[in-house]
Amino acid sequence: MPLPWPRCSFMLRRLLLCLIGVCLTFPALAMTASEVHSGFPGADRLAPAATESPVNEVYAGDELLGYAFETVDIAPIPAYSGKPVNLLVGIDPDGRLTMARVLDHAEPIMLVGIPDRKLQDFAGAHVPHHVTDALKIGDNLDAISGATVTVIVVNDTIMRAARRVAADLGLIEDPSAQPAATVRPDVFREADWQALTGDGTIRRLRLTHGEVDAAFVGTPAEDYLHTPEAPDKTFIDLYYSYLNAPTAGRNLLGERGYDRLMAELEAGEHAIALMASGDYSFKGSGYVRGGIFDRIEVSQDGRTITFHDRDHQRLGRLALDGMPRMTEKDIFVIREEAGFDPGRPWQLNLLVRRASGPLDTEFTRFSADYRVPDAYVERPEPVVERPVWVRVWHDKAFQIGVLGAGLLVLTGIMLFQDVLVRYPRVLAPLRLGFLVYTLVFIGWYGLAQLSVVNVLTFTNALITDFSWSSFLIDPMMFILWCFVAVSLLLWGRGVYCGWLCPFGALQDLVNKAARRLGVKQIQIPFGLHERLWAIKYIILLGLFALSLHSLGTAERYAEVEPFKTAITLRFQRDWPFVLYALGLVAVSAFNHKFYCRYVCPLGAGLAVPARLRLFDWLKRHRGSCGTPCQICANECEVAAIHPDGRINANECHYCLDCQVTYHDDRRCPPMIKRRKRYEKAARLAGARPGAETHDSGQAGSSKLQPIPIHQED
Repeated sequence: MPLPWPRCSFMLRRLLLCLIGVCLTFPALAMTASEVHSGFPGADRLAPAATESPVNEVYAGDELLGYAFETVDIAPIPAYSGKPVNLLVGIDPDGRLTMARVLDHAEPIMLVGIPDRKLQDFAGAHVPHHVTDALKIGDNLDAISGATVTVIVVNDTIMRAARRVAADLGLIEDPSAQPAATVRPDVFREADWQALTGDGTIRRLRLTHGEVDAAFVGTPAEDYLHTPEAPDKTFIDLYYSYLNAPTAGRNLLGERGYDRLMAELEAGEHAIALMASGDYSFKGSGYVRGGIFDRIEVSQDGRTITFHDRDHQRLGRLALDGMPRMTEKDIFVIREEAGFDPGRPWQLNLLVRRASGPLDTEFTRFSADYRVPDAYVERPEPVVERPVWVRVWHDKAFQIGVLGAGLLVLTGIMLFQDVLVRYPRVLAPLRLGFLVYTLVFIGWYGLAQLSVVNVLTFTNALITDFSWSSFLIDPMMFILWCFVAVSLLLWGRGVYCGWLCPFGALQDLVNKAARRLGVKQIQIPFGLHERLWAIKYIILLGLFALSLHSLGTAERYAEVEPFKTAITLRFQRDWPFVLYALGLVAVSAFNHKFYCRYVCPLGAGLAVPARLRLFDWLKRHRGSCGTPCQICANECEVAAIHPDGRINANECHYCLDCQVTYHDDRRCPPMIKRRKRYEKAARLAGARPGAETHDSGQAGSSKLQPIPIHQED
């Protein structure tokens, strides 16, 4: 007897739910040996490693070749997109990287614009470094122009994940378990030079000319303008020590010298002593020119510490028994912001530079290790690793400072605009200089071009898994967006579009140059112009709809913005993208900011929240504005003023030209009338009967002379 339909339907639903449950609980396909052949050519099988993290042991027969893992399981560090870059990484039993391959990412700059091969090559460049190596972008690793944040995250992801796995497997000491140490002030023993050099308190780096020459073999500097010295002749004989430890500091400096030095150091600051003899000076001459010692640096856990004039003190005469004669003796202070840990090993790097051409040089580093003797320091509890965005902010301190200064200047311009517009000879060059600053520093140097992709990413993050760290990872972009958010409420979208957009600044500068050269401008009738405004809003809605389905797809279609080509990649891209960007720049020479007015989805995205602005700063209060006066409307380069005199704040780029005209008593009709009334009153006051003045050199009298005035053109 067949089952009734309701009963059958119920059973089918139960069966379907069971199948779905099985699919969801069934583990994903495991890593296979063929996937790791690039890092382990002889691999024939994998086995789970005895770690808490999902790590695979890689074997060739019974021989352990190393370990393979995906970084998303070990160190899922959010990148620029807000999502981590997942890599397949392999390390050998000695802790050396054998493989680093990108498996998946959602970085917008890499989806369209920069070939994925460049990111793969960057990841592969980590092989065969050791997991404890301090790899620096620009030194050990080549950067990818236009993808600075992405490569920083990829580097940190590879090295942090590899170190954690190596520590879990016992291949290295766990760096996260090494706490910051403090110096024990009560540990002191008297010692001579021989004792201090024997127990590691004072370390030595000795180089001969032959060793230095060998380091430049195979480089352009090998023979260029180089006069060889005897190979066994001393190039430099360098001794160095950590002075905060009383056994080192008191013996070297004496009681009074040590106490004076410790009193000068702030909390968290450290001092090292460098003493040397030989043909090479570790100080060099760079510090005289620019305040930086360019021949020495200290590195610890991937951080490089350089020294400036303020970090340097001369070391006086030392009376330590057995000490050899030194021609250079100096103290260098490591400041608190360097995050130096005396309990962890560090390296003193000596940089030697040689000319390789008329204007080119080559340099090499000679590193010497140092570890403060364990008896001198005390280690507290372990600390948590710093997030990658903290390191990025620290590394970009200069860019942040210059950007902050620029935003302060712009804030002053906006707050005191009513005063500045009365002095066009001051405002005009100020605006021109700021546009150059925006294009060159914010755009081409800082790569801080905001994009509609940022808007879509932020919206997507609010809907899914919002995380501040993904937005903090690019300090220039984060600071700019914060400023834009405030300026939208105070002044509207025009402050960003007219002053802070690098591509907008490029168009503005090109148009100014074209006008100077007499290029005729194409004026679009206001009726058509008003309807063309809608195009950018339609593009914005289309991109937003695509982002709800797939953020990656929306980011590809966001190439309607030429920002990535013209600003981020500085026109270093495939010719169709370059042709498109150059075409928009060329059009701006004939029609001011054509792209910004009609196409830019970012401008449309900023115009929507800008309707909530709190103030109307731009003045249009005179009765004749728009009727009959059309001077400001005709002169507005983005045509944001309606024929009736109203300023459309959604389209205004806040150039302040209309405000200059508004206060100009030679161009604004109401101001002209008022000026003429004042001039007439002055003439009448100067010519009224009985008004006399006495000349001290004459007996007679004469009438007052009229006040000189400028006649109307």
